[in-house]
Amino acid sequence: MKLPVFYIFTVLITFASVDALQILAIENVAGKSHWNFLSAVLRSLSDNGHNVTVFTPFPDGNQVNYTEVYIELPAKVSMDAVDTFNTFGKSEVLIPLVMTMTRHFCNIIYEQKDMLEILNSGKSNFDIIITEVLSSECTSYVAFKLDLPLIYVIPSPMVSNIEHSVLGDVSNPATVSHLMAHHAVPRTFAQRFSNVVLLGFSLFALIYKEMELKKIDPQPYDLVKPKKPSLVFMNTHHITDAPRPMPASVIQVGGIHLKTPKSIPNDILEFIENSPHGVIYFTFGSVVSMSTLPDHIQNAFKEALAQVPQRVLWKYEGEMKDKPINVMTSKWFPQRDILMHPNVKLFISHGGISGVYEAVDAGVPVLGFPLFYDQPRNIENLVDAGMGISMDLLTIQKNDLLKNILELTNNEKYTKNAKITSERFKDRPMSPAESVVYWTEYVVRHKGAPHLRSHAFNLTWYQYFLLDVVVVILIFIALVILITYKVFKIVYYKCLKYSQTIKPKLE
Repeated sequence: MKLPVFYIFTVLITFASVDALQILAIENVAGKSHWNFLSAVLRSLSDNGHNVTVFTPFPDGNQVNYTEVYIELPAKVSMDAVDTFNTFGKSEVLIPLVMTMTRHFCNIIYEQKDMLEILNSGKSNFDIIITEVLSSECTSYVAFKLDLPLIYVIPSPMVSNIEHSVLGDVSNPATVSHLMAHHAVPRTFAQRFSNVVLLGFSLFALIYKEMELKKIDPQPYDLVKPKKPSLVFMNTHHITDAPRPMPASVIQVGGIHLKTPKSIPNDILEFIENSPHGVIYFTFGSVVSMSTLPDHIQNAFKEALAQVPQRVLWKYEGEMKDKPINVMTSKWFPQRDILMHPNVKLFISHGGISGVYEAVDAGVPVLGFPLFYDQPRNIENLVDAGMGISMDLLTIQKNDLLKNILELTNNEKYTKNAKITSERFKDRPMSPAESVVYWTEYVVRHKGAPHLRSHAFNLTWYQYFLLDVVVVILIFIALVILITYKVFKIVYYKCLKYSQTIKPKLE
């Protein structure tokens, strides 16, 4: 059947891509892994012809359709291991710290010369704003000032304590684990209980700290209502994050940072390919300096790794004392390229989400030593997938470590499950980069796409939690009980009076 020409024309106009967008992006967290995610989102847009201007503490260099503005933010890299555990390992310390840090970064960015020119211009040459949200909604201020649609990026799974302010909804703690929980899914009563306590504490800590900071150091962004995002690009995937309810405004693009593997430097490649029993790759990322681990922990790793048949690539800063003969150390390794090599048998990791996706994509089993934030839950998701084992770094013992390494490298079920997980991870209707381009253009096409936002944004807190409905129900129940009581009381007294009246007559 031939379609009318006007119908074909209408369809083409409706679904045609928008013209090249002018995109303003801001990286307001000085974390390299955070930037890797946002950078991949922005590159997918510039590679598709959209013009991106980005404020970043990690400049990579200008390219076609891509311009960077450097902002100097305090960075946390190669930190002392013990200090890291004490600072970031406890939720009661981490949540207020992150709130303070986020507002401090907002202040730096909004006082930057180029940003002030944009904010004070009175008009906008941009079509949309893309920025990371970590703790405070101060990051939405530029979108409010320019009156532009806002897209948030979250380089981790959903940050539980900002879920309501960003998405409008709060996940049920009976089914969805808190970001900083030490379990993938709250299966037991103890896990559900701790999940509720952690969620309640984190929400209270966030609200209290925000109020405190506004009182101590009020800023212009405190005087306006935060702009709500049209979309949220989140670094998640149902394989590495347990299934959960998601609003239409959340687009999962987990693994968008994964690039085509490159050739491995010759010295490392020779080390890998001349390992008849395969290779173990070992790193704790860029935040923690491995050489600052306590001696008893380092010795446990050295002694255990010296007894495995595999060779080991160990990311380690400086010179290692008593280095096992089967170990190569370096302060940097091409992690993505190494994990994709077929001779890699095991990945020993802290559970950062970027490394988790690299392991899943490569189909490599993982021995996890989660340190803080989302890492315990990330590793537990791999344990649930049957491709990993989790251990506590601070209580590590050489024999337990060796046992788990041998279990992961010798038991084929872990490699098999890792390959199955990898296949599921790659089976998508469109790539993460294609999703970013489509949905960014969608927001602009539909004038901010307000129809994607949750109705929860229109409700007060007591309406959202149905407290007004509960009160009405309780009042209704109370009235029914009261009326029933009154009726029975009246009937009782009438029956009593009747019995007293009829009793003398019967006598």
